[in-house]
Amino acid sequence: MEAVDPTVFRLAIFVLAIFVGYYVVWSVTPALHTPLMAVTNAISSVIIVGALLAAAAHGALGESLSGSVLVSKGAGAVAAGLAAVNIFGGFLVTQRMLAMYKKKAPAAKKGGHK
Repeated sequence: MEAVDPTVFRLAIFVLAIFVGYYVVWSVTPALHTPLMAVTNAISSVIIVGALLAAAAHGALGESLSGSVLVSKGAGAVAAGLAAVNIFGGFLVTQRMLAMYKKKAPAAKKGGHK
């Protein structure tokens, strides 16, 4: 029996995760959307900490800026930027969703008659 190539196995898991994620997200009721956005913002906050650690990478034993250190710094900076966009966008969407649940002020009567 032949072993499956690890790359194909990981790609299959990734594709299955895309399908499961799609169906899970689209089956969420609107009432649960805001709490889920809050959790997503919390996860992105953890991601940004890791991205900042990667962006602050330095080589071992005083190694100057080698190729791997530059790649780590660049990838960390890109990840921090994307996570920041995700966090701020999530907060904007959450505020907009919460505004939908606020009671609206009654409309003023037309014509001014009592």
